[in-house]
Amino acid sequence: MGTTNNFNQFKIFGLIIIISLFVSKTPYLTAEVVNKPTIFEQRRSLYEKTEAITQIPWYYLAAIDQYERQVNDGLADDQLISIQFSDEKWFGVQNISKQPDERIISIFQGIGKDGNGDGLANPQDPEDILYTMAHYILEYGQTKDDIKIALWNYYLRDLTVKTIVNTANIFKKFDSIELTERSFPVDQRYNYSYRSTWGHRRGFGGLRIHEGTDIFASYGAPVKSTTYGVIERLGWNLYGGWRVGIRDTYNIYHYYAHLNHYADELEIGQIVKPGDTLGTVGSSGYGPPGTSGRFPPHLHYGMYKDNGRNEWSFDPYPYLQRWERQ
Repeated sequence: MGTTNNFNQFKIFGLIIIISLFVSKTPYLTAEVVNKPTIFEQRRSLYEKTEAITQIPWYYLAAIDQYERQVNDGLADDQLISIQFSDEKWFGVQNISKQPDERIISIFQGIGKDGNGDGLANPQDPEDILYTMAHYILEYGQTKDDIKIALWNYYLRDLTVKTIVNTANIFKKFDSIELTERSFPVDQRYNYSYRSTWGHRRGFGGLRIHEGTDIFASYGAPVKSTTYGVIERLGWNLYGGWRVGIRDTYNIYHYYAHLNHYADELEIGQIVKPGDTLGTVGSSGYGPPGTSGRFPPHLHYGMYKDNGRNEWSFDPYPYLQRWERQ
């Protein structure tokens, strides 16, 4: 009996020690998790720090970083800053040594700069990267037009400049880079149905594949923006009838076709958010402007990805399923 009591006392004592260790560590661990900034907060902090030094608005730096995050292959989702410079651009064309000494870099006409004051211009350091990009833009000026010219000379592509500027305007309007909310493209208070139709054959205008998902609904069912973005195209399309094209902050073009009519005051360049009404379901298309009724009313919804060189369609069906559940 005495042995049993001693054993029970030993178990209780051991349990008390374990509990005390857990309790003593838990507040520290909890505080560490709660207080740790999110990746969006870390990025925003760096953008604003660079703005304070260079006076280049944070939302332009954020838009450039966001654009490169979408077009640079092999980047981790949690990478802090995704802007990348070639060695030739950073160190200078004939700088074989690639020493991160800003004085040497400038001799070889490289653009690499020291952004954090450690005496090195490191192309892997987030602060150096942002400061270098901001300094490059600053050489052209600080106005909107100056920034556009700087972006054109850097990327040499109109669509890239337009995408970055539009993304900057979105970040500025909503004062956030964490714009992850999405919406189903047809008002879910109405009856609708859809299935996977991407890649199916189509015959009008020649044999081609179906680059989207058809969501069947009655005439007049509201069509909604699925994303934060800017209206890039608006008007008649031979195949899509009355259509809207929106490019989002992830460099994806969202295509809404066969509309019956547009929402009031909808215009190119307008910033939209998830759930904003774009128009209503119709059956327009497959002919000259005004053609309608050649197929049942439905919304054709397509998604196209741009990688900085070209653009291609991909299947929106899995995304529609996810947004429908949300």
